[in-house]
Amino acid sequence: MKVLQLLAVALTLFISCAPEAGYPDSEDRIVRHLSIFEAPGEYCAWPSVARTADGDIIVLYCKSEEHLGPDGAILLSRSTDNGETWLDPVVIYDTPIDDRESGITALSDGRLLIHYWSTFHTPEKYDALRPLAYEKDVLERWKHFVVTAEYKSAESVEGGWNSLSTDGGKTWSRPVRGEDSNHGGIELEDGRILIGSYRNTRDSVAGNIANEPLSRWETIATVAPPTPDSLRFGEPHLLQLESGRIVMMMRATVKPYNDMDPRCYLWCTYSDDSGKTWAEPYETPLWGFPPHLMQLSDGRVLVSYGYRRPPFGQRACISEDGVTWKLENEIVLRHDAPNKDLGYPVSIELGPGVVLSIYYQPNVPAGTYQEMDPPDPERTKPGILGTIWNVPPRYEKEQTPEK
Repeated sequence: MKVLQLLAVALTLFISCAPEAGYPDSEDRIVRHLSIFEAPGEYCAWPSVARTADGDIIVLYCKSEEHLGPDGAILLSRSTDNGETWLDPVVIYDTPIDDRESGITALSDGRLLIHYWSTFHTPEKYDALRPLAYEKDVLERWKHFVVTAEYKSAESVEGGWNSLSTDGGKTWSRPVRGEDSNHGGIELEDGRILIGSYRNTRDSVAGNIANEPLSRWETIATVAPPTPDSLRFGEPHLLQLESGRIVMMMRATVKPYNDMDPRCYLWCTYSDDSGKTWAEPYETPLWGFPPHLMQLSDGRVLVSYGYRRPPFGQRACISEDGVTWKLENEIVLRHDAPNKDLGYPVSIELGPGVVLSIYYQPNVPAGTYQEMDPPDPERTKPGILGTIWNVPPRYEKEQTPEK
């Protein structure tokens, strides 16, 4: 059995050194990789990004002991020089339970709306985890922690919350109840705010709308998978194009859960009436999750997503219209992660054709392998990393002369 395990590791490392992508020069487009925040013993994950009214780039993310640690907090890292350097992070939200999600919606007047999600863990939830999810002593410690008086007294905090900043993320309003949105949403022409949510809908995603920040959300539409008995939609992200069309991409999760399943493609839909109705969702050829959408300065649409099968890493793809996606337009940003504990990339344009994609991944040398059944508590845990890269010029492939 040990020999088979070693052979499997060797095969994984062999595959991970040879990325496949539509653009054969993906690596030539990488300017550099960078670290935004990482610290020994800290598990950092699930970033979101926005540019403030004064030009700063802010990144929000969770810091915890592990992926399912019981007491995560939300941190904010800031760059005042367009991503070149990053200030020390500050904690902006920390309750006694697990604060783990912090999508940002940037509003036209410069205000920033955050969508938090907090999870209340119990001994029963930890007992129900798959075998070898974590070492026994780690789980026992967590089970004792979540039954303390302070932790149990915060059970009512579980769920979605919203908070608003009017000064570029330096200070935040008192949180009010809200809906989840792991990457944030969009502001419509009439000033209303539209987000995609999934935590309070079974197997499907919801389009939720609010008249203004911190007001009550109303569900105006749901998008369901074609086979809810075996597939569920989650972690959606929205983008409104210059035409007014709203594009939504979604993560597809199979039942029973397997994030390396061949069916884990991104799905897409769109709305031409401000989110009231949506086209029949369809599967794209892009394998990975979850999606983050942005429109480039040249009008094309970029989606970035994690890739949790060999070669493990981060990927992106470019579409002319945000509706038609081709695998030949996929770009490999990273293919050197030590395991599948990674992803959730978000992207922002630093200048025309220059993109910064931010994600979570262990910052270890290429070729490193980390066992995850169970994960070693002393390993190099994921940090918030980034890649600056150059976008392929439009129609590059069509203009390439034939040999």
